[in-house]
Amino acid sequence: MLISSYNPQEMGDVLVVITGPDTASQTVTTKENVTQIIDAKDGHLLGYNFFNASQLLPELKEQQGQVFLSDAQVEKLNELLEKVGFKDKLVADHTPKFVVGYVEKIEDHPKSDHLKITQTQVEDGKTVQIVCGSPNVKEHIKVVAARPGAMMPDGKIIWPGELMGVASDGMLCGFRELRLKNAPDKKGLWIIPDDWQETGEAVDFDRANTYFPAKD
Repeated sequence: MLISSYNPQEMGDVLVVITGPDTASQTVTTKENVTQIIDAKDGHLLGYNFFNASQLLPELKEQQGQVFLSDAQVEKLNELLEKVGFKDKLVADHTPKFVVGYVEKIEDHPKSDHLKITQTQVEDGKTVQIVCGSPNVKEHIKVVAARPGAMMPDGKIIWPGELMGVASDGMLCGFRELRLKNAPDKKGLWIIPDDWQETGEAVDFDRANTYFPAKD
């Protein structure tokens, strides 16, 4: 998993690369222009911060927010990591994180009067459990499913976890979370028309932003 972001107005010329969720105890090591973050308990890599990042990747100057790194860009970062003395390398991740999901089955959450436990198909032959609190969730609908590693428009990262003791492997996304152009400012999932896209496909956000008509 590889999640990258670049926000020069807030953080300066720093590329933040995340490879795993935060842990309670971390070890931070800086060598030259690179800071490594690892889990202090078992030593697995959590991420890197690359300072003066646009000197290495000049194309970052045109970026703002989440960055999808190419194989060539990741290779340049790995060359720098080796040069400064870090052994943990990065692996490019091109797996789509926002996909068209199909809600196959719903059951009530045992500890909540509004949460539902869904079995949602996220690709051909793969169904995952996602807990959802949207008022319009129901069976046999297509929705936007954020898979683990997805970065939401507000910067929140989706990880596998639990909601009130029930495992949830992603998130079913509503109007507010997706911030689609002209979408209503209310609670609820964006229910995708059956003929809009196929289940498991990466969400076409350029097209999605044309779904809601312009407001008068």
